Amino acid sequence: MDHLIPKLEREERRRRRRLLFRHNKIPVRLLIPNMFTVLSLCAGLTAIRMAIELRFEMAIALVVVAAFLDGIDGRVARALKAQSKFGAELDSLADFVNFGVAPSVIVFIWGLGPLKGPGWITSLAFALALGLRLARFNTMIDIERPKWQANYFTGMPAPACAITVLLPLYIDFLGIIDVRQWPALVALYMLAIGTLAVSTVPTFSGKLLGERIPREFVLPVFLLVAATVGFLVTYPYGTLTLLTLIYLATIPMSYRRYARRMQEPVADVFRAPEGDHLPGDAPLDKMPAGETKH
Repeated sequence: MDHLIPKLEREERRRRRRLLFRHNKIPVRLLIPNMFTVLSLCAGLTAIRMAIELRFEMAIALVVVAAFLDGIDGRVARALKAQSKFGAELDSLADFVNFGVAPSVIVFIWGLGPLKGPGWITSLAFALALGLRLARFNTMIDIERPKWQANYFTGMPAPACAITVLLPLYIDFLGIIDVRQWPALVALYMLAIGTLAVSTVPTFSGKLLGERIPREFVLPVFLLVAATVGFLVTYPYGTLTLLTLIYLATIPMSYRRYARRMQEPVADVFRAPEGDHLPGDAPLDKMPAGETKH
């Protein structure tokens, strides 16, 4: 065993001297997705500052902006063919800060302070749950799965956890109920969302649904997106409350649908729907996991 130590040390020194990028000049297209990721990280860090300054409305807005940027950076990377190991690691770091640390700090300062120690433990548990979920996500990237499973995440995805865990703040800012009067209930809700993050409950992702859009639905989709943005700007907390409740209601539906699909014969599970397999596509039984990042 002792004779292997010098070889291991030389290999470690060689890996440390390895350049981050192989070429002296890097195409700008490779940097664009990482710029979106850095912007989302800035939004998440600034959300923490806003929470410390008790500017919770701005903190919520920045978390939503971070979720939006996180949703487009991977798609931009795939569109520009700019995926990289560096981008994947940076994205995981940003996700942990934006959707694990930032919401934990926001909820604790807003409503869990009266619980003191238990409130802080709840915030820690949520942040750690998101960290564990992201670690599991990274280990599952190279696992080969049927293409239809790209429609599902394992557990609740990190951006959805961040938006969903802030539901008590949305309700409180609507002025209907003073949610701060029940910090223990807020803590239990936060723990429940953290549990969903690390669970194996399949949640709908809709990635395959977005690969092709029928021509007649293009304009309605544009109209729906514009209307959603308009409602978010005009009635932010009511819109976020409604979207959060709708999303939570889809989880049992996605679980039942996933369970039914898993009970289908293997030949049917791995068969592509008619028209989905395009020339140049990888075989369905060799498709990588649907949860891909740049």
